[in-house]
Amino acid sequence: MTREEELSVVRRVQSGDVNAFEDLVAAYEKNVYNLALRMTGSREDAEDMAQEAFLKAYNSIRSFRGDSKFSVWLYRIVSNVCLDYLRKRGKRQTVSLSAEDDDGEQVQLELADTAQSPETLLEKKLTRESVRRGLERLPPDARQILLLREIQGLSYEEIGETLGLEPGTVKSRIFRARKRLCAFLLAEGNIPDAFSSKVLGGE
Repeated sequence: MTREEELSVVRRVQSGDVNAFEDLVAAYEKNVYNLALRMTGSREDAEDMAQEAFLKAYNSIRSFRGDSKFSVWLYRIVSNVCLDYLRKRGKRQTVSLSAEDDDGEQVQLELADTAQSPETLLEKKLTRESVRRGLERLPPDARQILLLREIQGLSYEEIGETLGLEPGTVKSRIFRARKRLCAFLLAEGNIPDAFSSKVLGGE
């Protein structure tokens, strides 16, 4: 859904068209659920957080002015709902590197590697697990910003809009979070080449 299409649907909802909100839910429910899943590490919690996020979005949609994409505004709500839930419950934060595809099937975060030998597949599995453990060691805010960048694929500007930060601050925080994760992965001997190049190159 383009920004113009988003805004058109949002304006209909703001004008009292309750059914139009279903179009927004249909467009973003998979991304919202997957972000919640990666932040909570639990499918049941992710479903609850996704529902709560959409409810909050609907109840506060009149405050949406269109300064950013609706999806970015929605991701901010999802992120905050998940962080609030984990902090209030005092849960040990876990990370999921799985997601659901368009068919509802569970898929794993893929690490760049074209070879598919048994040794390579085992190495990828170990690296994936190491990344997951490393993310769990990060402070919640650092993990949140890395997930938005590395998993959701948001730009620095979009992350800034999502978290209320200047793009320069976003870039420095992502660099620091990557550096901390990189240090953990180096200690375990499971750092992906693509990830280390991002830290060294400051992408």
